[in-house]
Amino acid sequence: MVFSLIIPVYNRPDEVDELLESLSKSDYNEAFEIVLVEDGSSNPCKSVVMNYQGKLNISYYFKQNSGPGDSRNFGMQKALGDYFIIFDSDCIIPSNYLTEVRKELDREYVDCFGGPDKALDSFSDIQKAINFAMTSFLTTGGIRGGSEKIGKFQPRSFNMGISKKAFEASKGFGNIHPGEDPDLSIRLWNLGFETRLFPSAFVYHKRRIDWEKFSIQVNKFGKARPILNSWYPEHNKLTFFFPTFFMTGLLLAFLLLIFNFDLLLQIYFVYFVIIFLTSGVSNKSVKIGYLSVIAVWKQFYGYGTGFLESFIKVIILKRKPQKAFPYMFFKL
Repeated sequence: MVFSLIIPVYNRPDEVDELLESLSKSDYNEAFEIVLVEDGSSNPCKSVVMNYQGKLNISYYFKQNSGPGDSRNFGMQKALGDYFIIFDSDCIIPSNYLTEVRKELDREYVDCFGGPDKALDSFSDIQKAINFAMTSFLTTGGIRGGSEKIGKFQPRSFNMGISKKAFEASKGFGNIHPGEDPDLSIRLWNLGFETRLFPSAFVYHKRRIDWEKFSIQVNKFGKARPILNSWYPEHNKLTFFFPTFFMTGLLLAFLLLIFNFDLLLQIYFVYFVIIFLTSGVSNKSVKIGYLSVIAVWKQFYGYGTGFLESFIKVIILKRKPQKAFPYMFFKL
């Protein structure tokens, strides 16, 4: 088995430097290649890649901008290996990552896997707070990346593996973004392939975004889900509605104050106190605990309102997703 690491990048040479530096420290004792795809960047990373030519086996390609999904497909078409591992450019890879992946595949082979993400001590306080919101069992993070209790696991493309056989059968990622990774997972299931979580194959996901970008990102995540539900209604789950229910319940809690009923609002208050304490203790920081409350609020509000807007337009009004949200579809 030969691994090909597929990395799409868009205007992030500094990220690529950190990512390649971490891969140069890999303890994996077999050969692997790196296929880096520059997606039409105006600030390319070719000079950074050249610095690692003697340390790593890297192929570098520059192509017209067509989005991350199509760039990953391009990289897999160029790759020489028989198992592809996909990273986002803002990831830092532990030295034992490939070794852990190989152990999992040798133990119980699967044609597609996903791994969780963690935060390094060197990350900023906001990055750690966002990481908590995106990975904690107290939020939707427990559903999207750290648990298989709700059914089949849907890998996320910042840390995802797929066999050459599965890629060729599925034709890879579609042109929706975000949402291209669960879309691929469902199509793989329909083709008879299995997916699985590799808990020990984690990456450090830096997520170089501020509050505004984070809000926009989770809002798009929310919009993507009803689109996927319209394409694959058999995989719709009640848990996907949770952020919208959460925001609706909070609005109801404030309205009930008119009638001097504050129990529901107290429940919300206790929930956010638990968020504050859990994150503060795990990160050993009162500040990060406070920032995590903000991150969770933005996560639920962004995702919940995005989901509701998309649900109304796509599910109720039956609008074509490409017409309702054209900015979520790359033209290939």
